[in-house]
Amino acid sequence: MTSRNKGTDKELRVVELFAGVGGFRLGLCGTAKKPFKGYRIVWANQWEPSGRTQHAAMVYSERFHNGAKPNEYFNEDINKVVEIKNFPVPDHDLLVGGFPCQDYSVARTLSHAAGIEGKKGVLWWAIHKILQRRAPQYVMLENVDRLLKSPASQRGRDFGIILASLSDLGYAVEWRVVNAADYGMPQRRKRTFILGYKKGTSLYNKLTHAKPLDWLTKDGVVADAFPVRDFEVAFIPRFIEIEGSLDEVSKKFKFSFENSGLMFGRKFITTKTTPHDYETTTLGSILLPIEAVPKEFFISKSELAQWKRLKGSKKEIRSSKNGFTYTYAEGSMAFPDYLDRPSRTIVTGEGGPSPSRFKHVIKQGIHYRRLAPIELERLCMFPDNHTSYPGIGDAKRAFFMGNALVVGVIERLGQSLLKANKNL
Repeated sequence: MTSRNKGTDKELRVVELFAGVGGFRLGLCGTAKKPFKGYRIVWANQWEPSGRTQHAAMVYSERFHNGAKPNEYFNEDINKVVEIKNFPVPDHDLLVGGFPCQDYSVARTLSHAAGIEGKKGVLWWAIHKILQRRAPQYVMLENVDRLLKSPASQRGRDFGIILASLSDLGYAVEWRVVNAADYGMPQRRKRTFILGYKKGTSLYNKLTHAKPLDWLTKDGVVADAFPVRDFEVAFIPRFIEIEGSLDEVSKKFKFSFENSGLMFGRKFITTKTTPHDYETTTLGSILLPIEAVPKEFFISKSELAQWKRLKGSKKEIRSSKNGFTYTYAEGSMAFPDYLDRPSRTIVTGEGGPSPSRFKHVIKQGIHYRRLAPIELERLCMFPDNHTSYPGIGDAKRAFFMGNALVVGVIERLGQSLLKANKNL
């Protein structure tokens, strides 16, 4: 393994989990036309449990392996992969992945050395097993912003389990909820980013000896990538310990985490930070010329009223399955979407011509239309036509971008981590 006591100019070997169509890879390694030095993907995994055809894997293989299926790319369920006797995940320096938001509670405590066993099928525990077996220097993970608050019945428990288990595996951790649009990117997309540094690395030592608020606001890897004005709290936050076994954390822990924080030795500190002002990249700036948009993306006059109705406010009486009657209300949404500000978050149901409250609709000239796949790729900062592949339709391409992260966020984090690793 790479030395953990000092930085290096050598490439960091990367394992990419939940690879999708390659957002982490693009952010760390760049494109064929604009490659970045410093990272090398040595193994990747992608699996779509919902369908027999592995569409994202097809796109990933086409873009990064010229359609081949090399040994370092596993298109299999990661929960099954980590149980293979000849463990296929190689030694690496950095583990990355945007893992699904699930119920992370611990099912039971084991008496043998493995310690804990999570609920079957919950993908966090596959990550946990890889970290146990390979102990990479660094971890970079992404999840939805509500991870800090889930589940609703025990607010903060899931994030507490993740923090405690990373700490038990010997990692110091920092996190930040980043809205890509706050840092000059074209989409409003809030995601929780978690960076971990293994005990024995210089970054672990630097974080654990730093003044916590200085690390979170100016000295840390995340703060370098995403500068903040300052922390905004009426009090100086204090360290809080997550006590007990992971099973006990699962049953009892509850806390309201702020959007920034760090943890080591099971003790965490959390505070609210506010980003610096950045020049805005607007939805209007990434649009195709109207003559380049396929006709199926335009909305006819006969359909327009239905789109407007779905985007409008509503208040109606509904009944639950057990007969309980309640009032359902929702506010209006912009129609059409504003072109002079970053886009709303792309959702997985963005594709297809059916009218919807959540799909983007823009007005270009006198015409109303949906966004084309290239425009959705641009909002996630992917190369044009990255998801174009024979047999994969526009709705599936939109689904990919609804599942994707904003590549520019990973580029910033990757470059900041690389700089910190080399400068130590």
